[in-house]
Amino acid sequence: MEITLSKTILLVVVLAPLLGAIVAGFFGRQVGRVGAHTATILGVAVSCALSVYVLWQLVWQGAAPFNQNVYTFFEVGNYSAHVGFMVDKLTAMMMVVVTFVSLLVHVYTIGYMHEDPGYQRFFSYISLFTFSMLMLVMGNNFLQLFFGWEAVGLVSYLLIGFWFKRPTAIFANMKAFLVNRVGDFGFLLGIAGVLYWFGSLDYATVFANAGDTIGGGQVVQIIPGMEWSVATLICICLFIGAMGKSAQVPLHVWLPDSMEGPTPISALIHAATMVTAGIFMVARMSPLFELSEMALAFILFIGATTAFFTGLIGMVQNDIKRVVAYSTLSQLGYMTVALGVSAYSAAVFHLMTHAFFKALLFLAAGSVIIGMHHEQDMRKMGGLRKYMPITFWTSVIGTLALIGTPFFSGFYSKDTIIEAAKHGGATMGWVGTYAYWAVLLGAFVTSFYSFRLLYMTYFGEERFRHAEPSHPHVAHDEHGQETRHEPLHEDAHGHHADDPHHGVHEPHESPWVVTLPLILLSIPSILVGYFTVGPMLFGTDWTGHHEAAPFFLGAIDVSAARDSVVMVKDALWHGPAAFALHGFIAPAFWLVVAGFALATVMYWWKPHLPAKVGHALRLPIRILENKYGMDDLWIKGFAGGGLLLGEASRQVDSKVIDGAAVNGSARIVDLVSGVLRKVQTGRLYNYAFAMIVGLIVLLAVLIRNWT
Repeated sequence: MEITLSKTILLVVVLAPLLGAIVAGFFGRQVGRVGAHTATILGVAVSCALSVYVLWQLVWQGAAPFNQNVYTFFEVGNYSAHVGFMVDKLTAMMMVVVTFVSLLVHVYTIGYMHEDPGYQRFFSYISLFTFSMLMLVMGNNFLQLFFGWEAVGLVSYLLIGFWFKRPTAIFANMKAFLVNRVGDFGFLLGIAGVLYWFGSLDYATVFANAGDTIGGGQVVQIIPGMEWSVATLICICLFIGAMGKSAQVPLHVWLPDSMEGPTPISALIHAATMVTAGIFMVARMSPLFELSEMALAFILFIGATTAFFTGLIGMVQNDIKRVVAYSTLSQLGYMTVALGVSAYSAAVFHLMTHAFFKALLFLAAGSVIIGMHHEQDMRKMGGLRKYMPITFWTSVIGTLALIGTPFFSGFYSKDTIIEAAKHGGATMGWVGTYAYWAVLLGAFVTSFYSFRLLYMTYFGEERFRHAEPSHPHVAHDEHGQETRHEPLHEDAHGHHADDPHHGVHEPHESPWVVTLPLILLSIPSILVGYFTVGPMLFGTDWTGHHEAAPFFLGAIDVSAARDSVVMVKDALWHGPAAFALHGFIAPAFWLVVAGFALATVMYWWKPHLPAKVGHALRLPIRILENKYGMDDLWIKGFAGGGLLLGEASRQVDSKVIDGAAVNGSARIVDLVSGVLRKVQTGRLYNYAFAMIVGLIVLLAVLIRNWT
């Protein structure tokens, strides 16, 4: 008997986090702090457990994918909009990733935000975000996708600006909101194109008819005389939405500034879930994107540029969270490169592994910030490994996974993408060559900034003993204003750790509600790649020796001629152990070793070198510190240009339209009427005199003409 997924279970998966958000948000004062975090954690825990159960049913029990509408939103003519679920293995994998990481972030938040007066509000927001993300990934139509897309953007805006009396936080959330509006405008145009050409927004209908409707070379004229392929136009518009949400160049500028929000949201939103929504969307839309080689080439170019050039910026950052943020940008570029070479399964596989180890790195950075009493500058750290051993070792695990160390999870996904770019990009001309070298050299860049972070934070001189803290131990009130609190502990000499008379902020390991999520995230960062790479990428069991049905069969559609994952399988796959052993002789590994060696020499062996290198390379370093001028382009160029255009329009309105046209005509009328008032005196002798003068003039004219 065929096993079917339960609609009730799927509804509970979505609604349980929403219920927790309502309890914490609307009844936070009544239930208190414990009630708020209990309600939200319980809701997300239920959602996570049921998501794992759904994945188990699909993978191990052979349940059929679920695609049903559960609610009719509206009907207009022949078109009806629905709320519905499409749950296959791709969706179920995303559900597990979203809810698992969210659950650990909820637990972590108890420790990180325990002094914040906005405690209940924060739990409400992150639980609402989980609901929004689940609606996005579980939807079976473009309208619900767009609802989830905008909902996660809204909650991200609220969380980035959580401390809303901080000018920097307000600037950051407004920047994120406006940049994403640019991407969302393109996304909406793409959805409108789908509706126009297909007459439906349901995934199943659109995908089933994609080849017949837009796959036959149909063209449209946007500008007279310039024809565009309909498939290319729709796919590029949809991908512009992904560029905003998944922070691809040039719509990437919002993500580093979003670090102004509390650290838990950096892990939840900007590493594991929201920023990967664009990657998931393109993978879900693979039946459309496979119809346009030009769209895939565009995606490949954007992804390669993001992977390499944003990673370079991470090499010069000193804020611990911003280093991890630029790492996220770079890894999102890797995922986008995989999409561009039709390695959709490799993209979502890297999405999954990256969610674990990048959430681990963000939460470890937050643990360091707690231990350093809200200090984020790595130049004021050093030697923390003996004070924070759990945070240190989990950071090492996250780093080894991030750089693609063989046998760690990140290796299996990242090296597959590099090999897919090599094989799949070979048929895509200069764009393919550029992409391969970008992701290959990106391995060196990633290794360098990752070990630079480790050395500056955990090794070397304890610089916090000689530096004034840039952030005293503070909390924030409900309006985001900084407020001092009593010290949390005393050191061995009886001094308070943040006593200004003592002069030293003694670091300390974080509480168990912070370190437990770090430990739990370390496990999949090490193991999940080894046991899932065979089934999820190469159509084998986990040992790699027995063929199995493709994991994403029916969820991802790839042209056989462009399936770069199959090319990698044919060239390199002989099981996870052999794949990892081969990784030790691959060029990417030796570039990783080179990055490690350079970071070791500069930041551990000879720590005086960075200053000399900085002086010798001050021009390129200044360019990187200025982020290639992209912020200036957006802020002074587009935003500033908009302000100048608005000011020019105001001047035209006030001086030309209002001043010359409206007020000018009024002044002319006033002038003429002033003259006429002097003529029309109302006295009879004035009129008689005017008539006599007029008669004399008339007679003079007549006499002149007669003679």
